[in-house]
Amino acid sequence: MKPKSVELRYYRKWSLSDESLLAGMASGDVRSATVFVRRYQARVYGLARTIVGDPAVAEDVAQEAFVRAWRHAGAYDPRKGRATTWLLTITRNLAVDAARLRREEPVDPHELVTTLLAAQPPDRDQQDEASVRQALRDLPPEQARAVALVVFYAMTSKEVADLEGIPLGTAKTRIRRGLVKLRKRLEVSDG
Repeated sequence: MKPKSVELRYYRKWSLSDESLLAGMASGDVRSATVFVRRYQARVYGLARTIVGDPAVAEDVAQEAFVRAWRHAGAYDPRKGRATTWLLTITRNLAVDAARLRREEPVDPHELVTTLLAAQPPDRDQQDEASVRQALRDLPPEQARAVALVVFYAMTSKEVADLEGIPLGTAKTRIRRGLVKLRKRLEVSDG
């Protein structure tokens, strides 16, 4: 019998697609889960750390994100988006929840938007994050802010309107138009 490390290298060598790994996870395959976790552990932890700020909390968020991915792998539908997006959305939601629970002093949303729209993406992520950042930078500033507040702060349209000092309908329009432009730019389909 081969040692596990040799077996795992052999398994990883096949460069299985994310969808195949999620299907394996849905059927309870530990090796698929191991390869999937190793493939995305840095990105998931990096996103969690960016949102919560605390390394220990980020580790907990990352672990919970992978546990949820394992539990709900069977519900993943590749027609609705990429596996990476699905996993990072799980991570983002968990991190936002964790940040809300432990936030002692509020972070200025405009500071977050400025950071997100910074010209240089962090080294930890490559093309996906860079393309999203570029797509955000290409939006008109008011749409970029509205989208970032909704996506990264989980604000409602009403909260965006109040924060920006604009009518609710204007906030909804900025969010909708910004998301439509992002979808087109990133070639994301709704179904």
